[in-house]
Amino acid sequence: MNSKSAAGSGSLSFKEFFELCYWKTVKLFSKNLTKNSHYKYFYTDNFSIPEEFYKDKTILDIGCGPRGSLEWADMAKERIGLDPLADQYLKMGAKDHKMSYIKAYVEHIPFPDTYFDVICSFNSLDHVEDMELACKEIKRILKENGIFLLLVDIHTMPTLTEPQTMNWNFIREYFPEFEILEEKHLERRETYKIYSNVRKSKTAKDDAVRGVLTAKLRKRATEENKAL
Repeated sequence: MNSKSAAGSGSLSFKEFFELCYWKTVKLFSKNLTKNSHYKYFYTDNFSIPEEFYKDKTILDIGCGPRGSLEWADMAKERIGLDPLADQYLKMGAKDHKMSYIKAYVEHIPFPDTYFDVICSFNSLDHVEDMELACKEIKRILKENGIFLLLVDIHTMPTLTEPQTMNWNFIREYFPEFEILEEKHLERRETYKIYSNVRKSKTAKDDAVRGVLTAKLRKRATEENKAL
C-alpha cells in the first residue's frame, strides 16, 4: 500500500471536516471500520461484470473512503482510491490495505490522459464542488473503450456534504459521448444508505424526484465519436 498527495497540505474545508467526523463516528461504533467484503458485489454482480474482467486492469475508485473498497481486486494491475481525506484514512487503518490511496480532488486528478481501464464513482459525485470539471477529468483519464461505473443519489436539495443536486438525466447531460451499457433508476427506500438501496430497491416511479441512479458506461473510441 502507498499514498501520494496532490490535494495540498492546508487545513480541511468545512465540508471535509464533517465528512471526516462521519467516518470517525462510524469507527467509534464499528468493530472494524476497514471491513470491506461487501464492496465486491457492487463492482461485479451489480453490473453483471465477472470478477475476471478486472484481471490486469488499472482501476480508480473516486471518493473511496477508508474501508478498502478495492481490496477484493487482487487480480488487477493497479487499484487506486482517490479521496481528499486519504491521509486521514491512512491514520484510521487504511495503511494496512494493499490498494493505494491518493489524496486529491476529482477536479484535479494527478494521472496522465487515458491512464485507467475502469473508473468507479460510488456515492461520491454529488459531493464534488465543480461537477463540470470533475466529469471532464473522468473523461480525460479513462482509456478509450474504458468503463465508468456510477452509483449516485438523485436528490433536489443540496446539503453541506452533498452540494450537488442530481437528476435522472445526469449521464446524458454530462457524458453524452459515452455509450450507456446499463442504466437503472431505483427507489430511495432508506436515507443515507445508498448501498442498501441498490441491493433492495425496486425501480423508481417515472415521476420520482429522489432515488438512486446506477449506470455502466463505455468511453467510445475517438472514431466512434466522430461518426455520431
